Amino acid sequence: MGLTPNFISWILLLSLFTAIQLTSSQPNAPPPRSPDSDLCNGVFVSYTYSTGTKIKPNDTKNQPYRFESEITVLNNGRDELKSWRVFVEFAHREILVSATNAVLSDGSSLPVSVENGTIFAGFPSADLKSAIMTAGDVSQMQARVKLVGTQFGVAPPNVPLPKNITLVNDGWSCPKPTQQGRNVLQVCCTLNSNITTGNIGEKFLPRQEGDLTIMYDVTKAYQSNYLAQVTIENHNLLGRLDNWNLSFLWMKDEFIFTTKGAYPSVVDSSDCINGPQAKYYKDLDFSHVLSCARRPHIIDLPLTKYNDTDFGRIPYCCRNGTILPRSMDPEKSKSVFQIQVYKMPPDLNMSAITPPQSWQIKGNLNPDYKCGPPVRVSSSQFPDPSGLPSNRSAFASWQVVCNITQPTTPKCCVSFSSYFNDSIIPCNTCACGGCTSDRVARTCSTTSPALLLPSQALLIPFENRTKLTTAWAELKHRKVPDPLPCGDNCGVSINWHLATDYRGGWTARVTLFNWGETDFVDWFTAVELRNAAPGFEKAYSFNGTTIAINGKNTTVLMEGLPGLNYLLAERDGKNPNKDFRLPGKQQSVISFTKKLTPGLKVGSRDGFPTKVLFNGQECSLPSVLPTNNGHKKHVSTFLLMATPFLALLFLRI
Repeated sequence: MGLTPNFISWILLLSLFTAIQLTSSQPNAPPPRSPDSDLCNGVFVSYTYSTGTKIKPNDTKNQPYRFESEITVLNNGRDELKSWRVFVEFAHREILVSATNAVLSDGSSLPVSVENGTIFAGFPSADLKSAIMTAGDVSQMQARVKLVGTQFGVAPPNVPLPKNITLVNDGWSCPKPTQQGRNVLQVCCTLNSNITTGNIGEKFLPRQEGDLTIMYDVTKAYQSNYLAQVTIENHNLLGRLDNWNLSFLWMKDEFIFTTKGAYPSVVDSSDCINGPQAKYYKDLDFSHVLSCARRPHIIDLPLTKYNDTDFGRIPYCCRNGTILPRSMDPEKSKSVFQIQVYKMPPDLNMSAITPPQSWQIKGNLNPDYKCGPPVRVSSSQFPDPSGLPSNRSAFASWQVVCNITQPTTPKCCVSFSSYFNDSIIPCNTCACGGCTSDRVARTCSTTSPALLLPSQALLIPFENRTKLTTAWAELKHRKVPDPLPCGDNCGVSINWHLATDYRGGWTARVTLFNWGETDFVDWFTAVELRNAAPGFEKAYSFNGTTIAINGKNTTVLMEGLPGLNYLLAERDGKNPNKDFRLPGKQQSVISFTKKLTPGLKVGSRDGFPTKVLFNGQECSLPSVLPTNNGHKKHVSTFLLMATPFLALLFLRI
């Protein structure tokens, strides 16, 4: 039975339709080049959505979908674009699972939520050459970043485009992106003539400023391994690190053989023994290898190792992980260590060196830092070890810039009190978090304001002061909520007490309490007094001075005196069976003059700080100030009457 011409035509048409559909759905096929890119004489950036599919679990309200997209960065300018970085403002609670030819600028490892947007940085090729330099070779002018991830709520055939894409390299200006069709967002960025970016044609980018910088200097290079010196330097006047923990991500199966001046937090070579490293380095004794982790964590050494011939003898090393601000001690504002790194094929030549990516650094009760990608800079220079009056250049140098980002949840809090009010305004309820669990919500109120305190309660742990605070509330005729407010959950609290206010000046008393299990060495606190700081005179039990932040003389910096620079951890009372645990405490009176600050309203506003930092981290402040509630003239009488009752209650607790 023969086939009719009409039937053959239908088969051919169906085959053509199927072929077209299969070709258009290929994830690896590059998106067609936009004709608008040829009209751009700067850097052309585009985001192209390729495909999406529904994934498990099935959810009518919060359905997840897989998406595949591609970012294209094309350099149509006259000069090379060094260390390109593109910001994508995602808009559909995206979770990024993979990205080719780029890393996340903030050092995050995949998978990671990018719902608030993220910056992509080129890797392993971070620089894009120009058409002039390459005779129009697009492969050297362009970067293509293929993305795979999960988004929520946008079902195909709808397209989950981001809100914005832009080039964030210094000196470049980008207008609002435009949408082309249903699945493309694009923008043409041009050099901003009003911004100086350095000399065009320089081999490397100039070094950048930041709160913290990390230099990765290769000082010796061999075919299979190299020696790198890592320098962590603090540039923020109020930033610091305690027990710093530095991590990064190896990209090409490198491993750490030896270190000096620091040490991996976990010594483990099992990943090498079970991986390709042991197959290639068959004669290497892996029992001496320190770390084969893809993301090793490096910690500082104790002071006792400074003169150790095997682990120390590195300037600026071995300080228990403490990096102070320059305003306290310039000599202790940086930390240095060395690592010996072994490479893997095909990078077995002296010049094939890939610095680790995704740098992260953390401390104990310190600010949070976000670090950018390593950027190749001009080689660092070091004094000649022979003692000759000359410098030696590093084989290659990369700079990582980190900046402070205050966490959403503080780790310290402040209470306010005054000579004209007998109640202390305590730290806020749940000031330092710890109130999200269902168990906590069932036992205390996470929203009720904290109960006002008598002065005796400041030295009592929160869990032991309930009877005292409720009795104080009853004496003050205040309503006691049921359930009672949750605690502040802070490891460090600071009480600011306005002590006196007279015609020529005023005084305050600052008390620091450590409720945690860790001693703080070389601690400092900084208080911002927007109108009163210029009148600062003296801190009687601390070292105190005013410092200018962003050109404004509004901050008083205080630290412990020599020999008294320890804020001890919480400890047992004299009789642990009866006495409450006691916080570590440091206290000082500070005095101010009014000569330089006429019109100061000490009691109502200006005598209380607008910002308080402990060891560089911003503390939670009360939402209200003490008020003159009529007890100013009768506080002493009231306390004489109330103290016997409170003392009796205190004994019965």
